[in-house]
Amino acid sequence: MSFDSSSVLAVGTVAFDSIRTPFGFRDRIVGGAGTYIGWSASRLGVRTGLVSVVGDDFPESELSDMVAAGMMLDGIERKPGEKSFYWSGSYHMDMNGRDSLETQLNVLADFNPVIPGAWRNAKWLMLGNIDPTLQASVLDQLEARPELVVLDTMNFWMDIALEPLKAVIARVDVLTINDEEARQLSGERSLVKAARVILGMGPRYLIIKKGEHGALLFNQGAEGLGYFFCPALPLEDVVDPTGAGDTFAGGFIGHLAALGRTDFEAMKSAVVMGSALASFTCESFGTEGIRALDGGALEVRLAAFRSMTDWQAHRVSAGVRV
Repeated sequence: MSFDSSSVLAVGTVAFDSIRTPFGFRDRIVGGAGTYIGWSASRLGVRTGLVSVVGDDFPESELSDMVAAGMMLDGIERKPGEKSFYWSGSYHMDMNGRDSLETQLNVLADFNPVIPGAWRNAKWLMLGNIDPTLQASVLDQLEARPELVVLDTMNFWMDIALEPLKAVIARVDVLTINDEEARQLSGERSLVKAARVILGMGPRYLIIKKGEHGALLFNQGAEGLGYFFCPALPLEDVVDPTGAGDTFAGGFIGHLAALGRTDFEAMKSAVVMGSALASFTCESFGTEGIRALDGGALEVRLAAFRSMTDWQAHRVSAGVRV
């Protein structure tokens, strides 16, 4: 399977999760940022080259399923005699808050991502949530700057590696963080003010994820701050939100890679696509929802997004011309 100009290069964890929610418990199911990113992009027909590390406890059957879905795994290192990264967490009743119960770095403790030679001209790069020094090392290995670099991070790295994080943020096109992290990184309470501060650090676009309340897209253009809001689709059953943000990221960059565009209008549609894909992840444990997804179900959900957000279609009149 060849790595071409529409393929996505993704660096992130391939791991095990144990997850407890008000709807049940799953022990040692497959998770990790790289896994969700790859499955999400594959639902759009976009091939993803994954760079990660696993132990010899990771099932070959899972890797075979990933290859069959269109992922390229030449960049995954398997360490014999060692265990894969493991995380255990429990969600609160509102499904927004969660408690991390156990984290075992295992093979991730000395992970040093190596980009296969054939992938070093990648045009679409997704840097998953790992140590910012490793994210920078990935950029250093590439032969040319990609068309688009998307970086995900979290408050943990803001706490312990803020300066390396700021250095790598200055080298990317899109930063994705949640609202709490945007406030921490910027020192601003207002998300609009926070966006201006963060965009001043270097990225062209900022995505602020707000969980069940959707996502905000910002960019600083010649005419001032541009922004777009995409709500989250209301779901009857949110079973497990683990990996929803990574599913969003995979759908976001996968959609742009398929379009071959990086303008603001393309970014808007990519935010909607990422949100639609993430909704399937939330409805099942682990990767079950995104793995089972077919194109017909995705089209139905995208139509629901269009219907939900097209206020002009309803033409509500109260003496005001619309």
